[in-house]
Order: sequence, then C-alpha cells, then structure tokens
Amino acid sequence: MTAPLPTLLPIPPGTVNLADYERHAQARMDANAWAYFSGGAGDEITLRANASAWQQIELAPRVLRPLAHGNTQLQLLGQRLAHPLLAAPMAFQCLAQESGEIGMAYACAAMGAGLVVSTQASQPLDAIAASYLQDAAHGPLWFQLYLQHDRAFNIDLLRRAEAAGYQALVVTVDAPTSGVRDRERRAPFKLPAGIGAINMTGLPAAEPVRLTPADSPLFDDLLRHAPTWDDIAWLRSQTALPILLKGITHPLDAKQAVGLGANGIICSNHGGRTLDTMPATARLLPGVVAAVGGAVPVLVDGGIRRGTDVFKALALGASAVLVGRPLVYGLATAGAAGVAHVIRLLRDELEAAMALTGCRSMSDIGPELLAGDWQR
Repeated sequence: MTAPLPTLLPIPPGTVNLADYERHAQARMDANAWAYFSGGAGDEITLRANASAWQQIELAPRVLRPLAHGNTQLQLLGQRLAHPLLAAPMAFQCLAQESGEIGMAYACAAMGAGLVVSTQASQPLDAIAASYLQDAAHGPLWFQLYLQHDRAFNIDLLRRAEAAGYQALVVTVDAPTSGVRDRERRAPFKLPAGIGAINMTGLPAAEPVRLTPADSPLFDDLLRHAPTWDDIAWLRSQTALPILLKGITHPLDAKQAVGLGANGIICSNHGGRTLDTMPATARLLPGVVAAVGGAVPVLVDGGIRRGTDVFKALALGASAVLVGRPLVYGLATAGAAGVAHVIRLLRDELEAAMALTGCRSMSDIGPELLAGDWQR
C-alpha cells in the first residue's frame, strides 16, 4: 500500500540553485538536525574538498557540433534512465521534514531519478518502495545495506527488500565505525522521540564481551563484527540482485570487488562524514575507473552541487552520480516539491553544460572536454 501523497509546500521565491536550498534548509532545521545532515568528520577538510575539487576542474568545450534531439538518457544495470541522477542513501530523513523518505520517494519517482534507500531510514522500507514504484516514470530503486552482526537478520532484511521490489543492493563498505564528527558532539546530536531506524527493529543484541583495562572498546568490542570481504562473498551467494559496493576509493579494492562478483562500484568517501583528510572523490574517481577497466559501472558521490559537476563526473568515467545533502536540503525547505526542484535544477544545468560543450548524448561526454591535467 502506498503512503498518501505528501502535502506540497511552497518553494521560496528566488530559489534558483542548490546553494539557495542549503541556506533555506539551515533556517528551517533545528541545530540538532542541521549538525547531523550538514556536518562532516574532524575538521571537515574532506567535506569541503569534495565540492571544491569539482569546481577546480576546468572544461574544454567544442563548438558547432549538431545538438538537435539531444538527451540525457543512459543504460545502467540493464535499466533505461532518463538522466544520470540518483538520490544517495541518507538516514533519518524525517529529521529534515515530516514527509521524510516517503516525500523523497515521491519526488524522485516523479522526476525519473534513481532512489537508494538507507538501512537506517526512518520509515518502513516497503512503504517507501510502494510510494516510489507506483509512478511509471520511476528510475532504479536500490536498497542500501549495512551488514549487521547477525546473518539471520541480514537475510531477513534482504528478503524484505526483494519482496518490496528493490532492484539492487548497495552495500556500504567504508564505515565499520562512525567518523569523529565534532558538530554532532557539540550539538549534542540525538534522535528525537518517534524517529529511529525502524527497519532495524528485531536485530538481536550482539553477545556481550568482557573488556579488560588493556582492551579497546572499539577494536575488541564493536569491530569484532565489522564486515570483511568474506561477508561480501557470502552476500553474493544469497541473492540474485545486483550488488554495488559503496565506499570504494582504492584501485586495489576496486579490482577485488569486481573479482568477487560486484555488479557496480560507488566511489565515495561517505560525503566527508567518516575519515577526514581523504582526497575528494573527484580526485579518486579516475583511479577507480581505470582499475575497473569497464568491467562494471562506476558511480560517484560527494560534493555534487551543479550540473557542471555531474558533467565532469561523467567525463572522468562515471556512469552516473548520487546526490545527498542537496536533496535533504530541498526536503527540509519545501518537502517533496523541494526535492523535485533540486533534481530539475541539476538536470537543466547538465543539459546546458552538454549543449555548451558540444555534447548531444551521454556518449559524447569524455575526458577530452576537460582542460589540463584532467585529460586522459
């Protein structure tokens, strides 16, 4: 059963880009939610670098090429997409606005954007799926999986996702523990009553461990159950769904992922939320693409704020991009209408970038349209 269509909220006059939405969202969120969604790890060096790295890449446009009947369509994992934009998995979206993941789903489906739903969604995964899939214009629907210590629970979550109609699994591999997030610690961040990881209900508690003063609560307790490559191989044996690994940034890991049967890779530094001083994903992407060698699609997230950023990611070899914080800012500002507008802005800007660089289709976008050292 689909959830009721969320009430559409007005978009503030003069809202013309994603930076406008960020300002509006900050004014609407309380300090608790703002710290959670906007903050990064440590000194937030990687958080800032993600956006600035795209800005530093310069374009080398071509002219007088035929442009009539151009489009942003592409094929991804056997599915036709209207454009290369997907919503990244983001937890607890009801913190941003009461329609939460349901509002996100309606907006993404209406705009033909792919949707990746977080394990830590604040609404039921089947209700989110039903809201998304009821629109014939929808794109790909994927479920992001944080592997838990209990394999029976993982199987149950997987079967629920399969039954609800999710078409691929996105396994986040770069967060065996949370990053050191100063903004959240200063807030201090806590989930309000009534908001939580509802799809995690029923997870058995891990067997307690007795620590000595010489033991580390992190390494000797929490990380006893951190996923490994063996868990990825096990998951591959449990489902026919395509599996994408999110958080791959090292070329050797990219090669190992392909060798284990991953169907796709998402080059991601977790939006700068885990390990600070990592390079921006714009700088990591070319190495991952080269390591994969076209065996599977490579997607990228982190710092996408303009259609030109999307264009540059595609020119560097990405098949598509995931967008995170800007969609939450759209949700906080104007609910589903804000999310839809953010997607429309990015698509319009991408189309303009394509036209102004002489590209009529996704296949026309390549590294020769990037200036200087970014050319390959």
